[in-house]
Formats: sequence, structure tokens, C-alpha cells
Amino acid sequence: MPSKQIRKQSVILTRGARKREEDSGTDVGEGADDWAQSKAAVRPPDQLELTDAELKEEFTRILTANNPHAPQNIVRYSFKERTYKLIGFVNQMAIHFSQVGNLIPKDSDEGRRQHYRDELVAGSQESVKVVTSDTEILEEEEEPKEGEGEGEGEAEGEAEAGSQTDVPAAAETTEKVIEEELMAPVQPKERKLTNQFNFSERASQTFNNPLRDRECQMEPPPRTNFSATANQWEIYDAYVDELEKLEKTKEKEKTKTPVAKKTEKMAMRKLTSMESQSDDITKVTQAAKIVERMVNQNTYDDVAQDFKYYEDAADEYRDQEGTLLPLWKFQNDKAKRLAVTALCWNPKYKDLFAVGHGSYDFMKQSRGMLLLYSMKNPSFPEYMFSSESGIMCLDMHMDHPYLVVVGYYDGNVAIYNLKKPHSQPCFRSTSKSGKHTDPVWQVKWQKDDMDHNLNFFSVSSDGRIVSWTLVKSELVHIDVIKLKDEGSTTEIPEGLQLHTVGCGTAFDFHKEIDYLFLVGTEEGKIYKCSKSYSSQFLDTYDAHNMAVDAVLWNPYHARVFISCSSDWTVKIWDHAIKTPMFIYDLNAAVGDVAWAPYSSTVFAAVTTDGKAHVFDLAVNKYEAICNQPVVAKKKNKITHVQFNPIHPIIIVGDDRGHITCLKLSPNLRKMPKEKKGQEVQKGPAVEIAKLDKLLNLVREVKTKT
Repeated sequence: MPSKQIRKQSVILTRGARKREEDSGTDVGEGADDWAQSKAAVRPPDQLELTDAELKEEFTRILTANNPHAPQNIVRYSFKERTYKLIGFVNQMAIHFSQVGNLIPKDSDEGRRQHYRDELVAGSQESVKVVTSDTEILEEEEEPKEGEGEGEGEAEGEAEAGSQTDVPAAAETTEKVIEEELMAPVQPKERKLTNQFNFSERASQTFNNPLRDRECQMEPPPRTNFSATANQWEIYDAYVDELEKLEKTKEKEKTKTPVAKKTEKMAMRKLTSMESQSDDITKVTQAAKIVERMVNQNTYDDVAQDFKYYEDAADEYRDQEGTLLPLWKFQNDKAKRLAVTALCWNPKYKDLFAVGHGSYDFMKQSRGMLLLYSMKNPSFPEYMFSSESGIMCLDMHMDHPYLVVVGYYDGNVAIYNLKKPHSQPCFRSTSKSGKHTDPVWQVKWQKDDMDHNLNFFSVSSDGRIVSWTLVKSELVHIDVIKLKDEGSTTEIPEGLQLHTVGCGTAFDFHKEIDYLFLVGTEEGKIYKCSKSYSSQFLDTYDAHNMAVDAVLWNPYHARVFISCSSDWTVKIWDHAIKTPMFIYDLNAAVGDVAWAPYSSTVFAAVTTDGKAHVFDLAVNKYEAICNQPVVAKKKNKITHVQFNPIHPIIIVGDDRGHITCLKLSPNLRKMPKEKKGQEVQKGPAVEIAKLDKLLNLVREVKTKT
């Protein structure tokens, strides 16, 4: 019974305790749920809202190691040149703290040796201290105590005498122990290496590297004033004095040296003098070339500004018309009255072009010249080469822009290397190596052969198309094809038939199909040929009534080519169709034609009446959008034209040896118009589609007729 009552009381107590805890608990209230829920972020009304693409966009930050306190535009005085010169390179290293100390790393060999020496010194000092302390103790024991010997008897005196006899023996033993300890090597105590990875970082704020000015005074170098006048008589006197000195030195050498040695020394002296003169001349020419460019830059500054920035504002009011702005005019006195027979831009240096000079009149054949001009210096050519025969054509290598191949009027071909200083060609054909028997009208570099030998082709009036290969510093020729005029034979009284040979005047190789090329002849025919077949043509086009002056594949469209002739016409062809797609009559003999590198529908042609014609088939299919005379005199005939591969300019050459640079107005280089909401498409595919659209219209008209 009593145990049951105790259990009931404990249950009642626990229940009462629970009630008290519930009663004493704090009242949570109604807003507890609101605080427990997550709150929405408060945003300002004008906050910028970004899309997911903008939020995911990554921005790169570039850290530069440039010192912000580094000085710029430092100018220092050069006592050698006596002028202030700008210091281009500034050291960007910033030293925040430097301290000169004699600390040695513990882990190095020198640190270990020093630590070992310190421990040896410390051990020796401890041993010395022990010895001195022992000796002091022994001395104290040897001293007799005062007052003990006076009040003692004889028995005590005997005892003291006995103890005094034992003292020397003890001293000897201690000295032996001390000597053994001194002789024994002291072993250094081994220290435990600390954990290098157990470290703590400490940071401190320091001032930025403050700028300090340091000045020093020095004596300036001595200065002298020099003045003189240069007149003709003073120059003459100086040359006379120099000659007298040379004669005196020669007389001294005659008296001193024998005859045999004298000739050897004179030859050596001549060689050294020639070498020194050539070195000095090269240095002077380089400096003179730089100065000449600087002077021309100031002289032709207005022309350079027009070339870079001028755009004809009148084109806004003319829809289908454009103009040519004359810029520079290139000419040289040595090439005066020599016709411009070839033009070619350098494939690497876009401001450099080559000009071939010769004569188209077979009754007035003379010398020829190869000149290379730069737009940076229009007053004088960068390179100049002369030849005995007139240069009729040239081409520059794509991969080796310093190699120039030329064709001469006498049938030879040659290769010039612009890197070499001499003025003669590096390689030249001869009558033994298979040169042409008639003038070479065009040459073209081609891809290297299987053995990586340089290779180019040439066409001549003798009817041969020859492949030239540079093998072991020698030109090796292979006849690719011989032009024969099909259907025209002459009978000899003996009953034999002679086939007339076609006279090649121009050719061009396909940009995509390596073996395919076109050849134009003096009879007005164009042959489609292959490098693989030497006995027959792939196709023949009855193109013109007179000689074909130029034939070119379109740089974008693989099926289209253009031709021009002395019969006043320019024709555009599809090589799969034997009839021309477009025919343009220019009322004068057409000397040359060229496709524009920026559009598949733009080309330029020049005529013998001194006019340049620019066509854009996408703007006007029927007539030129620019007809402009570009020579000073009406008698001058324009012979060649070339587009610059990058800049909106053309160069034209005439029969007087002048080359004129002209800038195309905006209407002559129109690009596709931008449509709202659409991006302007660019690239070869767009140019091909643009020309295909025009050709399809012509094909439909021809099929209907």
C-alpha cells in the first residue's frame, strides 16, 4: 500500500510540473508565422532588369603589371649626338621594400657549416668554464683555515701532516680528468628540424612606394663652336690635297717595299678600300632613303590625306555614277619614253608594286627597265634594274615576294632577287636552255613541283607555252602545249601541208582547278587548255576579231572569265558556254582589263584614247558607271591597269612611262545595303550568288530567243 501511494504522488507531481511549464511559457502571438516565412527582397523602382543572356555574359579583366608611378616621356641629353633624345623603354619594376642584410638560409650548406661552428665554440666555452671552476675549488681546499692550527695539540698536528700528504695525489687525478675532457671531441647537440609547413601569416599596412627626387651636379663637357663654308673652290682644294697625300704615300711605299710585294699589297688595299666604300655607301643609302621618305611625306601630305580620308561627297546625289581621284604620279628619267608594259602589286607589301618598261613598237626596240615603287616614296623607285632587251611582262611570287620573274622582247625569261644587291638577274634562260623565239607576252608563277622546286609558266608569239623549273640553280624548260590554228593550213607545191602556229598573247590559270588555264591568241581565239594534255585543247572560243590583249578568271566565280581585245570590245564568258554573256564596246582599242578584288561584279578597263572605264554589273549591266580620262595628253595611250588588293585604288600605266594612282569614289565600290532587322551577309558565297543572279537572267533571255 505505501508503495502505490508514492507512485501516485510522483505522477501527480510530474503532471503539475508540466502544467506550470506550459503556464509560465511566453505567449508567441499571431505574428509568429509571418516571421517564420521568408521575406521578398525589396527593390527600387528604377532598378535595371537584365535578361538571362546578359546575366550569363562573362567579362574578362586584364591585369597589367605596369607601374603607375613609372615616369613617362623621359627625355635625356645625349652628349654624343648633342641633342635631347626620347627614352622609349621605361623600367616598370616597383620595389616596395629592400633591406641589405647578411642572413644565410638555414637549409643551405653554408648555413649548416656556420651552425656547426657555433656549436663547437659553445661546447669549448662550457668545457673551459668547468675546468676553471674545478681549479678554484681545489685552491680553496688547499688554503689552511685560520685559527685551527693554534689551539690544537700535537696529535692534531700529526693528523694534519698526514692529510697534507694526501692532497697532491688528489690534485694529480683531477688534472688528468680535465686533460681527458679537453682532448675528447665535443659532439654537437642534434636539433630537431622545425616543420616548414607549420607557419602563421602576418600582415601589415605599409605606405605606397613614395617618389623621391635625387639630384646631382656635374661639370658639363666642354663645348666648341665650329663654322666653315663649303664652296666649289674649297671642295676642289680639298680634293687636290687628298690626291697629293695619296701620291706621297705611294712614293713612300715604292721606296720601302719590293716590286712583288708591292703589287700584292696594292691589290689588297684596293679590295679593302672597295669594301669600306661599299659599306659606307650602303649605310649612307639607308639613311638617305629614310630622309627622302620623310621629305616626301611632308611634300605629299595633302595627297596622303586624300588617299586615307577623302570621299567624294557628290556621290550621294549620283546613283549610278562615280569618279576617279588622281593621287600620286610615278615617273623616272631613266625610263623616259619607255612604255609601261607590265604592272604587278607585291603580295606581301601592299604599298609596293613593280613596273616593267619596254616598247610595243617592233621598229623602235631599245633597252628595258624593271622598277619597283612604293607609295611611301613616289619621287624615286625603291629598286631599279636595267636590261638590254625590253621587259614585256612580269610577276611576283606569292610565298617569296622578293622573287620577280620577267619576260623579255627577245624571248628570254629571267628571275630577279630583290634581296641581292647586284643589278643582274639571278637566273636567266639562254638559247641552249630553250628560250622563246618571239617576245614573251606573259609569265605566271605556279605552285612548286613535287620536289619543292620553284615553277612558272610563260607564253610567247612562237606558239609555245613553256613550264620553267628552277633545279639546282638552273632553269629547266618543258613545253606544255603548242598552239595550232585549227582549220588553217597552207599547201606547198611539193604536196605537203603546213599548219599555221597560233601566236599566244595572254593566259591565266584557274584559281581552284589547278590544271585548267586559258590562252588568248593574236588571231582573236581563246583556248581552254589543260596541263595534262599537250596535243589538244579542251575547248575553243571564237572570242574577238583582233588580238586578245588580256584574259582573266573571276576571283570569286569559278565559271566566269573576262577578255579584252584591240577590236574595242570587252566580253564576259561562262566557260561552259561558247558565246559571251556580256559584250561592251568602248570605242577604242582596249589595252588591259582587271577584276576588282572586293566584288565579283566590278572590273576596270583602259583604252588607247587615254580613258579608264569602271563597270559594276550589279548597278548597271549596259554601260560603265565611270568613264574618265586619266592622262594629261590625248596622244598618250593607257596600256595597263591593276587594282590594289586592299586599298580602294588603281594604278594605270601609259606609253610614256608614267604610272598614275587613282582612288575609287564610294559609288564605284558599293557594298550591299543594310536592311532593317537583317545582318549584311559578306563573303565569297554572297559574291558568287550576286553574279549568278545576273548570269541566270542572261541565260533565260538566250534560251527564249
